[in-house]
Amino acid sequence: MTKRWYNQFMVTVVLIDDHPVVRAGIRTILDAAEDVIVAGEGSSGADALRLTEQHRPDVLVLDVNLPDLNGLEVVRQLRARQARTAILILTAHADPSLVMGLLEGGAMGYVLKDEALETLLSAVRAVAAGQSWLSPPIARQVVQRAAGRPASFPLDELTPRELDVLRLLAQGLDNAAIARRLVVTTRTVQNHVSVIYNKLGVSSRTEAALCAIRCGLTTVGPPDDDRGRPR
Repeated sequence: MTKRWYNQFMVTVVLIDDHPVVRAGIRTILDAAEDVIVAGEGSSGADALRLTEQHRPDVLVLDVNLPDLNGLEVVRQLRARQARTAILILTAHADPSLVMGLLEGGAMGYVLKDEALETLLSAVRAVAAGQSWLSPPIARQVVQRAAGRPASFPLDELTPRELDVLRLLAQGLDNAAIARRLVVTTRTVQNHVSVIYNKLGVSSRTEAALCAIRCGLTTVGPPDDDRGRPR
């Protein structure tokens, strides 16, 4: 399907996968959504870096095993360039070390390919809105791994309200949902999130959520009635 229109409310995507058949299937899913447009696609890490620089998409959907640079190196290079594009990993691999490396490197989400038909669009919309998205098996790995690692983050530097925001952020709520829960403005929540990032030395919601889990501030199991999923 060719879209003849798009505006600032649409999510732009660059798609990288080295298997043409898989890439075509993913593109079919994305093209079926009226609020998503694929700005470019490629099959290598070099393509990922070049197309992200060229199109500056909202989301980079990135496979891990590529013929030149692997997905982790692509994530690291994009973060070093301070690219604002949200990175969504889409792969068949669920190795715990790889998962944590990609998330700690700056990826916003991790979707397993066998779940892509059901969850890909929701994941793309979520990371475009600044939320993290993890397939359930990946979420369980993250919790188990985080629970076993010592907490070394300066949570004592956060105010009680900042701790409240961090706890809700880690449960998967977006800024608007946090604002409703705390009865404050979305702008106030945005300010709190920015301060939290600075105090914890992180640069994404995923990293902040991992800090909260490792420190025992929250557990996975987001509230069903207020989860901040874009629609």
